[in-house]
Amino acid sequence: MSEDASSYPPIEPTNFDLILLGTGLPESVIAAAASANGKTVLHLDPNPFYGSNYTSLSLQDLSSFLISHSAPPPSPPSAPSDGHDFTLAALAARPLFSHVKISSFAPDVLGEEHSRKFNVDLCGPRVLFCADKSVDLILKSGANQYIEFKGVDASFVYSENGKLTSVPDSRAAIFKDKSLGLTEKNQLMRFFKLVQQHLDGEGGGENESGNSRISEQDLESPFVEFLNKMRLPPKIKSIILYAIAMADCDQDNVEVCEDVLKTKDGIDRLTLYNASVGRFPNALGAFLYPVYGHGELPQAFCRRAAVKGCIHVLRMPVIAILMDKCTGHYKGVRLSSGQDLFSHQLILDPSFIVQLPLTSSPPGLGSIKRKVARGICITKSSLRPETSNFLVVYPPRSLFPEQVTSIRALQIGSDLAVCPLGMFVIYFSTLCHDANQGEKLLNAAMDSLLTLPEPEHPESSTTVHSENSAEEKPTVLWKAMYIQELTMDHFESISSTPMPDGNLNYNNILLATLKLFQKMYPLEEVFPETASPENPEDDNEFSLES
Repeated sequence: MSEDASSYPPIEPTNFDLILLGTGLPESVIAAAASANGKTVLHLDPNPFYGSNYTSLSLQDLSSFLISHSAPPPSPPSAPSDGHDFTLAALAARPLFSHVKISSFAPDVLGEEHSRKFNVDLCGPRVLFCADKSVDLILKSGANQYIEFKGVDASFVYSENGKLTSVPDSRAAIFKDKSLGLTEKNQLMRFFKLVQQHLDGEGGGENESGNSRISEQDLESPFVEFLNKMRLPPKIKSIILYAIAMADCDQDNVEVCEDVLKTKDGIDRLTLYNASVGRFPNALGAFLYPVYGHGELPQAFCRRAAVKGCIHVLRMPVIAILMDKCTGHYKGVRLSSGQDLFSHQLILDPSFIVQLPLTSSPPGLGSIKRKVARGICITKSSLRPETSNFLVVYPPRSLFPEQVTSIRALQIGSDLAVCPLGMFVIYFSTLCHDANQGEKLLNAAMDSLLTLPEPEHPESSTTVHSENSAEEKPTVLWKAMYIQELTMDHFESISSTPMPDGNLNYNNILLATLKLFQKMYPLEEVFPETASPENPEDDNEFSLES
């Protein structure tokens, strides 16, 4: 559609309990939850698609989105200053992406027709743990009616010698793993048994087997110290820390580690991983991925919101915030069409900032110093010929000595409807402080598994043998790299939702989202009527492809 906002008929009604700008996952969850509680909700988005910073797009649309959101936007159209009892605060977009680098090495293969067949995640790599809170929320909300999932086949750790080692995520996997010696298998089994005994004995000092629980002192200590105390070898320790507990920073280097994982949190993450393995019959591993990409998640919640009466309008920019002249409090919004709409509360996705200071509101929380470096590669062959969809974790120092953060790579194939048949999308991400550091980390990870053809020979297929196998490294057809900001602001009656973080799952994002909802509506329950009292988490209702 080519209509601009001025071609839309006026929105009716003009008064709402809640207006949201942006259809990202946090905004969509809040819209659905508020609608489920009988609130009148208007959901606006200046984009022609759902999902905002959580969307999945074709290659052309993704390139356009990244480029357009990586530079300061033009000044918003001036809003007339006339008003009855309110003043206007201009609303502007802010760049959340930077250092965007996009290369196509095979334009003949990835022409416009093929480009439109991709559904590439803007916030990848990302998965859902089968037993995490995201799955529970999808079930409770009823959003599972609008989305399908498929299990991720496997998970690997990249080792310093260039090999991919399977993550032993169950008792059976430990025994089958040929990369582990008998001593290592026994050590890993004893550790998992100790964790399980600790969890079973939560009611007292000793569990039923007479074994003491992990002490409070150990639970509050760094997880890496507890693993050292258990005398686990470096290889096993690395798998537990970075491929199961998903630690971001080098836990052995306290001088550079900004997020030291405590033992109690490490145990919680191990428990989540273990509970995720085999939860669903058609997903034998720990992870799920949505068919058609992660952009389906916000759309599913938007559909749920629409069923409950939420009004959604795309291609509708908001150019100003209406502020009460006397109190300075938020009152409503002005659309680019010139129409004024009013609501009790407003939520903005983090792409937007209020340009004039809100004198009656507390200052914004500002930006987190760290950023997320993200990369996307398209190939015509799998990193592992026998496996289509899998995760690779690069522990700190596995690529080069100065690597202080984990890097994660997720390969997704055409069976998940994200790319044409026979092609693969590989997502990379890592936390970083600046673009140089992020690009160095991503390039090292890409070079370890992939071949970048020479620009003057885009169709070349140079054979480069990896130490991992006798197969040649897949040749990259298309590549994108970009730096994403981590930012979240808050004002008294205007709240900003979180950007996609550097984690694999959505738990932290949804926790912040639900806290925001509960602050707005402290007396309301999130999705109260959709959960069955007898079985609020009916796994059979979760749609999984075979």
